[in-house]
Amino acid sequence: MAVWRAACARANDWDRAASRQIARETKDANKRIQQLERELARKEKALAEAAALMILRKKAEAIWGPEGGVED
Repeated sequence: MAVWRAACARANDWDRAASRQIARETKDANKRIQQLERELARKEKALAEAAALMILRKKAEAIWGPEGGVED
């Protein structure tokens, strides 16, 4: 009977340890997802800004010519 109780106790300890490990891994994974989402948002903003600058440059060249119409 004592052997059976010890086996059950070890099994319960293993379940608790496994649950803690899974919870920790889930927390780490969620933190990494949030970090990647922030990085993606930052890169999307930078890409949008670069696209806007390119459009403005093309419009400025259409109005004033290349390099703002400054001639040497």
